[in-house]
Amino acid sequence: MLTIGLTHYLVVGAALLSCGIYVMSTKRNAIGILIGVELVLNSAAVNFVAFDRFLVQTTLDGQIATLFVIVLAAAEAAIAVAICVNLYKNLTSVDVDQASRLQG
Repeated sequence: MLTIGLTHYLVVGAALLSCGIYVMSTKRNAIGILIGVELVLNSAAVNFVAFDRFLVQTTLDGQIATLFVIVLAAAEAAIAVAICVNLYKNLTSVDVDQASRLQG
């Protein structure tokens, strides 16, 4: 029977990271970019937990770091939603290219 090891988790983390970077670089609307950021943060959380589980089994450092990543993601999402609502209120669009008109 196949056992799931560290390599499998690292592959999942790498896939999440590459999908997140792809989404952040190709999307033009702010919501899509935020989804890409969340994917990148989730890939870091998967790697923290995987390394904690397979390399150091006596401490909970990876899981504590993952809790900090989750708190950071929640705070980032709350602030980003407020920014998107304000952007939509001012421009009636969430296109980040149009946000450059808000300078000055």
